[in-house]
Amino acid sequence: MFDLDRFIAQYVTQRTQSLFLQDIEDNRAVLEERISGRSLLVIGGAGSIGSSFIRAMLPFRPGALVVVDTNENALTELTRDLRSTRGMPVPEDYLPYPMDFASPTFERMFRHRGGFDIVANFSAHKHVRSEKDIFSIEALIRNNVLNAQRLLSLLAELPPRAYFCVSTDKAANPVNIMGASKRVMEDMIFSHSDRFSVKTARFANVAFSNGSLPAGFLARLSKRQPISAPMDVRRYFVSPEESGQICMLACMLGENREIFFPKLVEAQMMTFDSIATHLLQMQGYSVLRCTSDREALDKTEELRRGGKDYPVRYTASDTSGEKPFEEFFTEHETVDMGRFQALGVITGKGPGDRERLEALLKTLERMFTREDVSKADVVAALKNYLPNFDHIETGKSLDKKM
Repeated sequence: MFDLDRFIAQYVTQRTQSLFLQDIEDNRAVLEERISGRSLLVIGGAGSIGSSFIRAMLPFRPGALVVVDTNENALTELTRDLRSTRGMPVPEDYLPYPMDFASPTFERMFRHRGGFDIVANFSAHKHVRSEKDIFSIEALIRNNVLNAQRLLSLLAELPPRAYFCVSTDKAANPVNIMGASKRVMEDMIFSHSDRFSVKTARFANVAFSNGSLPAGFLARLSKRQPISAPMDVRRYFVSPEESGQICMLACMLGENREIFFPKLVEAQMMTFDSIATHLLQMQGYSVLRCTSDREALDKTEELRRGGKDYPVRYTASDTSGEKPFEEFFTEHETVDMGRFQALGVITGKGPGDRERLEALLKTLERMFTREDVSKADVVAALKNYLPNFDHIETGKSLDKKM
């Protein structure tokens, strides 16, 4: 039987145990003191990273856990999984809510509960493909920025001990709207740091997370469909378990306005085509490189007859916003590499220029009321706020590929 965790350890992260195990052990007493008995709200908790964060936190026995996610089916599976895991201490006060965190219903629930000690927000548009047109861009900006600002204003009424939300490596010198939105989000949470403690993390791709290209490889395999992947895009990867652990460590051990990232070196970057090739070989297939989508689709007929040559379409990346490499910090940021064994920390961040940030948010809100607003308008507004936003535009979207 195919063991995905073993495959990730051998061919993707190339680690047999979590990168963060030693940091967790070194700080176990502090983690227990800061988590045990506390009330915990996890927004977007049914997703890949949010659910891994929950699994990392529960062994430290929070007193209450409320999980909010718009995906009702994923919430149901999360609950079944937690309650079916031997030794998993699910609190008596556990409530999964299928609701939108930007809704009036959520606000009523939050106020009824009297707030929470720890709030972690994993609700985000995370894909570069989300900038295909102005409507997808508006949805991305609303979720990652405008609705997140509304949440922060609500939290200020009943401040938590700690607030955490996920950023991305793509926020460092952003080249796509998603990365720029996350960079704005960092400034936004820092602007609330005088009301409660805020922390975030920039980290690598989560191997085989929901909606990721590697997860798509598994879906294509199950349906005997061709696999498509870029050959020239290099990425850092962490395992699903590691993704939750880095968020827990940042949330519970970070100081106010700090950004955590994993200590990974360039040699640990992987290309998507190499992952696909290893996956196919593990499944007993040989890679059959095709020169067009049509050829790859045609070759799948042989698969359905029991063939072992698997059609793939490996190409150079040519879509908008695709950064060829990853970086976790910029030359203008101060980095502490000595505090943790496997984590770097960006320190010295100020609360930001609130007037400029508020002006940007108002500009974006006004833009989305106009019928003639364009992608270029949004890029210009973001670039005016983020001078190092160097948007890569090719006129092609990932949705035009297999």
